[in-house]
Amino acid sequence: MTIETLAIQGRDRIHTGLAGIDIQRLKTMRNASLRACFNRLEETRYRMEFVARVRGREYINDAAARSINATWYTLESVKGGLIWIAEAPKTHADYSRLMPLALRKVRMLLIVGGDSEWMRKSFSGIIPTIETCISMADALQKAYRYEADDVKVLYSPACDNGQSVEDCGESFRREVNEL
Repeated sequence: MTIETLAIQGRDRIHTGLAGIDIQRLKTMRNASLRACFNRLEETRYRMEFVARVRGREYINDAAARSINATWYTLESVKGGLIWIAEAPKTHADYSRLMPLALRKVRMLLIVGGDSEWMRKSFSGIIPTIETCISMADALQKAYRYEADDVKVLYSPACDNGQSVEDCGESFRREVNEL
Protein backbone atom coordinates (compact mmCIF):
# COMPACT_ATOMS: atom_id res chain seq x y z
CA MET A 1 0.00 0.00 0.00
CA THR A 2 1.40 3.42 -0.93
CA ILE A 3 1.06 6.73 0.90
CA GLU A 4 -0.94 8.05 -2.06
CA THR A 5 -3.52 5.33 -1.51
CA LEU A 6 -3.73 6.26 2.16
CA ALA A 7 -3.95 9.99 1.40
CA ILE A 8 -7.14 9.45 -0.58
CA GLN A 9 -8.84 8.53 2.67
CA GLY A 10 -7.93 11.82 4.35
CA ARG A 11 -5.47 12.76 7.04
CA ASP A 12 -7.90 12.09 9.91
CA ARG A 13 -8.55 8.54 8.70
CA ILE A 14 -4.83 7.81 8.37
CA HIS A 15 -4.27 8.73 12.04
CA THR A 16 -7.32 6.78 13.16
CA GLY A 17 -6.33 3.78 11.05
CA LEU A 18 -2.77 3.71 12.34
CA ALA A 19 -4.01 4.01 15.92
CA GLY A 20 -6.43 1.15 15.24
CA ILE A 21 -3.60 -1.06 14.01
CA ASP A 22 -1.62 -0.31 17.16
CA ILE A 23 -4.63 -1.06 19.33
CA GLN A 24 -5.23 -4.40 17.60
CA ARG A 25 -1.58 -5.37 18.08
CA LEU A 26 -1.66 -4.37 21.73
CA LYS A 27 -4.86 -6.36 22.32
CA THR A 28 -2.96 -9.55 21.44
CA MET A 29 -0.35 -8.92 24.13
CA ARG A 30 -0.30 -11.25 27.11
CA ASN A 31 -0.54 -8.58 29.79
CA ALA A 32 -4.25 -8.54 30.68
CA SER A 33 -4.24 -5.11 32.34
CA LEU A 34 -2.58 -3.52 29.29
CA ARG A 35 -5.13 -5.15 26.98
CA ALA A 36 -7.99 -3.93 29.18
CA CYS A 37 -6.62 -0.38 29.05
CA PHE A 38 -6.60 -0.35 25.25
CA ASN A 39 -10.03 -1.98 25.04
CA ARG A 40 -11.46 1.09 26.79
CA LEU A 41 -10.05 3.50 24.18
CA GLU A 42 -12.98 2.77 21.90
CA GLU A 43 -15.43 4.09 24.53
CA THR A 44 -14.39 7.77 24.41
CA ARG A 45 -17.44 9.98 24.79
CA TYR A 46 -17.76 13.64 23.92
CA ARG A 47 -15.03 13.40 21.27
CA MET A 48 -16.30 14.39 17.81
CA GLU A 49 -19.62 12.82 18.72
CA PHE A 50 -22.57 13.35 16.36
CA VAL A 51 -25.53 14.61 18.41
CA ALA A 52 -28.30 15.48 15.95
CA ARG A 53 -29.25 16.93 12.62
CA VAL A 54 -31.57 19.92 13.00
CA ARG A 55 -32.96 21.60 9.86
CA GLY A 56 -30.32 19.76 7.85
CA ARG A 57 -27.42 21.02 10.00
CA GLU A 58 -25.17 18.61 11.94
CA TYR A 59 -24.35 19.27 15.59
CA ILE A 60 -21.07 17.77 16.83
CA ASN A 61 -20.12 17.43 20.50
CA ASP A 62 -16.38 17.68 21.15
CA ALA A 63 -16.53 18.64 24.84
CA ALA A 64 -13.47 16.45 25.51
CA ALA A 65 -11.29 18.84 23.45
CA ARG A 66 -9.94 20.79 26.42
CA SER A 67 -6.76 21.99 24.75
CA ILE A 68 -5.76 23.92 21.67
CA ASN A 69 -4.12 20.76 20.27
CA ALA A 70 -7.29 18.70 20.67
CA THR A 71 -9.35 21.44 19.04
CA TRP A 72 -6.80 21.68 16.21
CA TYR A 73 -7.27 17.96 15.49
CA THR A 74 -11.04 18.37 15.43
CA LEU A 75 -10.97 21.42 13.17
CA GLU A 76 -8.60 19.52 10.88
CA SER A 77 -10.81 16.40 10.86
CA VAL A 78 -14.32 17.80 10.40
CA LYS A 79 -15.13 18.44 6.75
CA GLY A 80 -16.85 21.59 5.52
CA GLY A 81 -17.67 24.97 7.00
CA LEU A 82 -18.19 25.36 10.73
CA ILE A 83 -19.90 27.35 13.40
CA TRP A 84 -17.47 26.84 16.27
CA ILE A 85 -18.68 27.12 19.85
CA ALA A 86 -15.73 27.59 22.23
CA GLU A 87 -15.30 28.47 25.89
CA ALA A 88 -13.83 31.79 27.00
CA PRO A 89 -10.34 31.06 28.37
CA LYS A 90 -9.45 31.98 31.94
CA THR A 91 -5.92 32.96 30.83
CA HIS A 92 -4.49 34.24 27.58
CA ALA A 93 -3.82 31.40 25.18
CA ASP A 94 -1.79 31.19 21.99
CA TYR A 95 -4.27 30.39 19.23
CA SER A 96 -1.76 30.79 16.38
CA ARG A 97 -1.87 27.05 15.59
CA LEU A 98 -5.64 27.30 14.99
CA MET A 99 -5.50 30.35 12.73
CA PRO A 100 -5.00 28.63 9.33
CA LEU A 101 -7.83 26.17 9.98
CA ALA A 102 -10.11 28.88 11.37
CA LEU A 103 -9.48 31.03 8.31
CA ARG A 104 -10.32 28.15 5.98
CA LYS A 105 -13.26 26.55 7.81
CA VAL A 106 -14.87 28.64 10.56
CA ARG A 107 -17.66 30.99 9.45
CA MET A 108 -18.81 31.98 12.94
CA LEU A 109 -17.20 31.78 16.39
CA LEU A 110 -19.49 31.74 19.42
CA ILE A 111 -17.61 32.26 22.70
CA VAL A 112 -19.41 31.02 25.80
CA GLY A 113 -18.63 32.29 29.25
CA GLY A 114 -16.78 35.03 31.04
CA ASP A 115 -14.03 37.14 29.49
CA SER A 116 -14.19 36.54 25.76
CA GLU A 117 -12.16 39.60 24.77
CA TRP A 118 -8.80 37.79 24.35
CA MET A 119 -10.28 35.13 22.09
CA ARG A 120 -12.30 37.71 20.16
CA LYS A 121 -9.16 39.80 19.60
CA SER A 122 -7.11 36.75 18.60
CA PHE A 123 -9.52 35.68 15.84
CA SER A 124 -10.53 39.16 14.68
CA GLY A 125 -9.91 39.40 10.93
CA ILE A 126 -9.67 35.59 10.69
CA ILE A 127 -13.27 34.55 11.39
CA PRO A 128 -15.98 36.72 9.78
CA THR A 129 -18.50 36.61 12.64
CA ILE A 130 -17.53 36.46 16.32
CA GLU A 131 -20.10 36.74 19.10
CA THR A 132 -20.05 36.43 22.87
CA CYS A 133 -22.74 34.23 24.44
CA ILE A 134 -23.96 34.13 28.02
CA SER A 135 -24.71 30.41 27.95
CA MET A 136 -24.68 27.29 25.79
CA ALA A 137 -28.40 27.80 25.10
CA ASP A 138 -27.67 31.34 23.86
CA ALA A 139 -24.84 30.05 21.63
CA LEU A 140 -27.01 27.33 20.12
CA GLN A 141 -29.83 29.79 19.44
CA LYS A 142 -27.39 32.04 17.57
CA ALA A 143 -26.02 29.06 15.64
CA TYR A 144 -29.57 27.94 14.82
CA ARG A 145 -30.42 31.38 13.38
CA TYR A 146 -27.20 31.67 11.33
CA GLU A 147 -28.10 31.92 7.65
CA ALA A 148 -25.96 29.37 5.84
CA ASP A 149 -26.70 25.89 4.57
CA ASP A 150 -23.21 24.48 4.28
CA VAL A 151 -22.05 24.56 7.92
CA LYS A 152 -21.91 22.20 10.88
CA VAL A 153 -22.14 23.33 14.49
CA LEU A 154 -19.15 22.19 16.51
CA TYR A 155 -18.72 22.49 20.27
CA SER A 156 -14.99 22.26 20.95
CA PRO A 157 -14.04 24.33 24.04
CA ALA A 158 -10.26 24.67 23.38
CA CYS A 159 -9.72 25.30 27.11
CA ASP A 160 -10.60 23.91 30.52
CA ASN A 161 -13.50 25.91 31.90
CA GLY A 162 -13.46 24.25 35.32
CA GLN A 163 -16.51 22.06 34.68
CA SER A 164 -16.31 18.35 33.98
CA VAL A 165 -16.26 17.07 30.42
CA GLU A 166 -19.43 15.11 31.18
CA ASP A 167 -21.32 18.19 32.41
CA CYS A 168 -20.29 20.25 29.38
CA GLY A 169 -21.01 17.42 26.95
CA GLU A 170 -24.42 16.71 28.44
CA SER A 171 -25.27 20.42 28.51
CA PHE A 172 -24.51 20.70 24.80
CA ARG A 173 -26.48 17.55 23.99
CA ARG A 174 -29.47 18.67 26.08
CA GLU A 175 -29.57 22.15 24.51
CA VAL A 176 -29.28 20.75 20.97
CA ASN A 177 -32.24 18.47 21.66
CA GLU A 178 -34.24 21.53 22.80
CA LEU A 179 -33.86 23.28 19.42
